[in-house]
Amino acid sequence: MTGPFHHRIFHFRPSRPRHLLGRIAFALVGVLLALLLLAGSVFIGLGMLAWHFGRKLRRPAAVPAGAGVIEGECRVLEPRALPQRTAPGR
Repeated sequence: MTGPFHHRIFHFRPSRPRHLLGRIAFALVGVLLALLLLAGSVFIGLGMLAWHFGRKLRRPAAVPAGAGVIEGECRVLEPRALPQRTAPGR
């Protein structure tokens, strides 16, 4: 890419404020923004955990199965409801 703006685009470096209070203010804004993002992610994570455990507590307890029983859920379908596959070439 060559052109009159090539040098400006790829070598752009924003200048830092020269005033001491300006530097401190920008540093504080950056730290506060990082803390805000961290606190937000912690609260979102805690909300996800609370949602998970709240749903888990509302489910009814499972009845223990007898010895030698493999538990599972299944749905019985009528044979006509299953998709029919035909062999190729027939």
